[in-house]
Amino acid sequence: MTLLDDISACRLCAFRFAATHTGHEPRPIVWLNSSARILIAGQAPGMRVYESGVPFDDRSGERLRNWLGLTPEQFYNKNEVAIVPMAFCFPGYDAQTNDLPPPTICSETWHDKVMEMLPALKLRIVLGKSAQSYHLGSRRSVTEAVRTWRDMAPEVFPLPHPSWRNTGWLKKNPWFEAELLPELRAAVKEVLA
Repeated sequence: MTLLDDISACRLCAFRFAATHTGHEPRPIVWLNSSARILIAGQAPGMRVYESGVPFDDRSGERLRNWLGLTPEQFYNKNEVAIVPMAFCFPGYDAQTNDLPPPTICSETWHDKVMEMLPALKLRIVLGKSAQSYHLGSRRSVTEAVRTWRDMAPEVFPLPHPSWRNTGWLKKNPWFEAELLPELRAAVKEVLA
């Protein structure tokens, strides 16, 4: 078995997911190839992705593809784009239907090994607090991390999660769309050229 087969077969969180409000089974969503040049480092799949088995197969994905300037065909090309969330499975909802955080056992078990199998990476797009903590060693807020994007570009871009719940954040931070996104799109285009 390969590492990707091992991740796909993972059931480390079966008891944890069974105890959530959703009471679901593990379903790791593994979307990468060792030739990938772009990394999308995210949080965890949502319910729609859990059901479809396709990462960012939701409104967040539409927003993210727009941010990157990629068509769905480009975005879902595993040979070019690796999508590696901090948890490969949907963590579930609590009783108030809020998303549960990614279980740390997933990143502790798999992420170092996954990152070793991605030697061709040229660009890392790091979405949200959990991914920024792991990939950037950042203890700062998402806003603070994203504000420092120039210090890491063009190899790394910290971004807020593209969830529609962050629409208010985008309105409060117009520099994100005006300044960061054009540079991000240029970096993506250059890597894929």
